[in-house]
Amino acid sequence: MTYRVCFVCTGNICRSPMAESVFRARIEEAGLDGLVEVDSAGTGGWHEGDPADPRTVSVLETNGYGSIHAARQFQTSWFSRLDLVIALDVGHLKALRRLAPTAADAEKIRLLRSYDPAAGDDLDVPDPYYGGMDGFEECLELVEAASPGLLTAVREQVEGQVA
Repeated sequence: MTYRVCFVCTGNICRSPMAESVFRARIEEAGLDGLVEVDSAGTGGWHEGDPADPRTVSVLETNGYGSIHAARQFQTSWFSRLDLVIALDVGHLKALRRLAPTAADAEKIRLLRSYDPAAGDDLDVPDPYYGGMDGFEECLELVEAASPGLLTAVREQVEGQVA
């Protein structure tokens, strides 16, 4: 049975496609591809069908990650097929919880940085869209820092399903 993870930000052109690319690479490195499906979406549909922001693509490619992407808006109906919904900031977390049709669906929603023990109380990945490249580089650093903890949590779930 495939375990499904979806990363969610605002427009699905900066943070969530970056998190999707990084986590997909971690899944492949861990030998879990085929067992875990990773994708992303936005809370809004402003950029639907667009590729990732060129600065996201640049940062990903510079750091050895893939960057093929088409933006899409998160749909309430997806909760039924997703196992984990990863919000990139508290605003996305709240928006997703409002969309969740059941309490069980709301329990599937987590903040990405909650998987980074060094994050402390600052669990938002700041939106780099209106800034320069340094914001995109910081975004990548924060995503990479949270990925090992997320991978551990997902591995535990996947191994629990297989057992």
